[in-house]
Amino acid sequence: MHPGAKATSAEDHRWSKDVYASARCAGALLALLLLIDWGSGTVAWWRAALWTTLALLLFAALSPARVRAGDGWLTSRRLLRTRRIRTDRLVSVRCLDGISPRLLLRDSSGDRLRIDPQVLVDNPRLWRHVDEGARRSAAAGTLLCGATALSRLAERVEHDNALGVFRASGLE
Repeated sequence: MHPGAKATSAEDHRWSKDVYASARCAGALLALLLLIDWGSGTVAWWRAALWTTLALLLFAALSPARVRAGDGWLTSRRLLRTRRIRTDRLVSVRCLDGISPRLLLRDSSGDRLRIDPQVLVDNPRLWRHVDEGARRSAAAGTLLCGATALSRLAERVEHDNALGVFRASGLE
């Protein structure tokens, strides 16, 4: 990343709140388990270590990915792994439906990135970077499939932004 990239990049503005919520859930579980152990008189160092490990695993499972985007790139960083794709070299975009919908993006280098589409809906600046990169990919002819998924997501982003404007102006 070049020195001026920070000024033109965008990131998920809710990420820190979600991390704190994950930490609170893990901390509450740890406190509850230790309290139960203390109340029953079975407190031991190895049990406390076990409960701490369990709380850390819960934190790791609940901890959200940190999503950032800039001119032609998108990254998703989890606790142990960072994935990066070039949005200006997208080959495919697929919407994976299910219990938690995901957007699967793949670039011409073969790199893949899964992202919760709600992150893009909640962060219009992130969406703008992804959309600009996808438009460049389409113009270059590398985006072979996924135009429909991107247009549906664009409609969702525009709809939510319009609702936000109406709420802010009292026209809801």
